Amino acid sequence: MFSSVILAAGMGTRMKSAMPKVIHKVCGRELVKWVIEASKAAGADKVLTVVGHKADDVKAAVGDVCEYALQAEQKGTGHAVMQAADFIKSAGGNIVILNGDTPLITADTVKAAVDYHNECGNAATVITAVLDDAAGYGRIVRGADGGVLKIVEHKDASEEERRINEINSGMYVFNADDLLSALYNLTPNNAQGEYYLTDTLEILLNGGKKVGAYTIADNDEIRGINDRVQLWEAEKIMQRRINEAHMRNGVTMRMPETIMIEADVEIGADSEIGANVNLKKGTKIGANCVIGQGSILDGAVIRDGVNVLNSVILDSEIDSGTNVGPFAYVRPNCKVGKDVKVGDFVELKNTVIDDGTKISHLTYLGDSDIGKNVNFGCGTVTCNYDGKNKYRTVIGDNCFVGCNTNFVSPINVGNGAYIAAGSTITEDIPESSLSIARARQVNKDGWTDKRK
Repeated sequence: MFSSVILAAGMGTRMKSAMPKVIHKVCGRELVKWVIEASKAAGADKVLTVVGHKADDVKAAVGDVCEYALQAEQKGTGHAVMQAADFIKSAGGNIVILNGDTPLITADTVKAAVDYHNECGNAATVITAVLDDAAGYGRIVRGADGGVLKIVEHKDASEEERRINEINSGMYVFNADDLLSALYNLTPNNAQGEYYLTDTLEILLNGGKKVGAYTIADNDEIRGINDRVQLWEAEKIMQRRINEAHMRNGVTMRMPETIMIEADVEIGADSEIGANVNLKKGTKIGANCVIGQGSILDGAVIRDGVNVLNSVILDSEIDSGTNVGPFAYVRPNCKVGKDVKVGDFVELKNTVIDDGTKISHLTYLGDSDIGKNVNFGCGTVTCNYDGKNKYRTVIGDNCFVGCNTNFVSPINVGNGAYIAAGSTITEDIPESSLSIARARQVNKDGWTDKRK
């Protein structure tokens, strides 16, 4: 087992943002949170994040998923790890050092690096990558036995060393006691007056300790995010991973390169996702559903066998067998029952709809409780707001609501009631009644000729 220290204290000036770099998002999850989750999935007992720039904002965004240490002044990576000394001493065992701006690192790689570190009996293991173009990176200089002799920064490297294409990712596995010992001996012997974590490797080697290197298989995993272009590139890679995982779990995707699915979305087997669909965090979709082209689901819970066609569903629940859309808008706090039809240009808000009800088109139901098997004609509106307060409309089972009906809430409609088209309902309706609330038609014969 191991514990992780994640470095997330930097300003990220190249992002050109008032927000700390590490809480910018990839596929709906903060950069640093991807790293925390990868570490936990790999088996980390404890995780500590070193924060600095706008530390309170980072803590608020990330939450209580880890412990924190503060680097009040940014004096290098070694200095950042020094702030975690108490955590490292308490945790013991192996310590994995990761960067908060590398969201593509995977749990498999972290676990494999720790396993390699243990198998080799290293005091420290550098996670490395082999690049076609290593310009700008620190080079890994290995000895005859394959161990690490030193890491040479690009600017300090000789011509021969610059031909090395194995580079330092900035991620490591350390034995806790060896790391603490090396940290205590770090000095800021450079023009910047900073403490570099890479110097701990030289200290360990000079002390006769063994330093190894674990080379990752996928170089994308070490991508750091420094600007918005790199953020976009990382999101493309992460989105492909997410979409492929869903497809391998039995989900059909039409033009998956156009589909955006955030972290933590669940989709059941044999469901189909259309082109240009956006599924946001918290969305759960059952089996045998169709989410049609252009739909947006955010925090939606969709049960089995639901069809959604080009519609928006926010923080609401749709039960099995229901059809939504096209062009429906289901706003937060709605609960729609089984075998319901929510048709074109229907808007729902804070409304409960029981099984079998049909709302075919051009209707607004807000702050309402609707019974079973109710039929709504086109153009029905609940007038739920009087300028100060919201009121509810309650409609019982098996009712028929004629076209262009207005309910001036609060209203209670009994079971089995019928409402004539064009009515404006201002009083409660008893069950099994017919309600007609409109002026009697008057025809003025010859009126047009007289007007001329």
